[in-house]
Amino acid sequence: METLAAISRWLAKQHVVTWCVANRGELWCANAFYIYDPQKVAFYLLSEDHTRHSQMTGLQANIAGTVNGQPKTVALIRGVQFTGEIRRLEETESAGPRAQYNRRFPVARVLSAPMWEIRLTELKFTDNTLGFGKKLHWIRDSGTQQP
Repeated sequence: METLAAISRWLAKQHVVTWCVANRGELWCANAFYIYDPQKVAFYLLSEDHTRHSQMTGLQANIAGTVNGQPKTVALIRGVQFTGEIRRLEETESAGPRAQYNRRFPVARVLSAPMWEIRLTELKFTDNTLGFGKKLHWIRDSGTQQP
């Protein structure tokens, strides 16, 4: 679990996720502010139902995406590539994540957009601060962790 713990610590410090969805041969990506739940290994974000990416997602979909910083030096590059499943939460299950989201992003208190959960299934963390090209891998349910 050291690998997942290291990735989780870094993800908790970031705040923007890019996720991409495919539907009927069409691809689309979106950016969103997120909160990260290390126990569920999941992101939570807001997105209006009328957006292109939400329309393509429907109630749930398989996705891929990234979270990355913007360092000016190659030696400081860190970022996550991931796969997962995104789903629109029912109002009854979104209360806890929404409260956490509103604490982190107070402007969200006035938004009525529904909450979405990205349940992560695979993570690849590139961390050049551990050595150029160093990668940490995690796969849900397989117990696979590669240093």
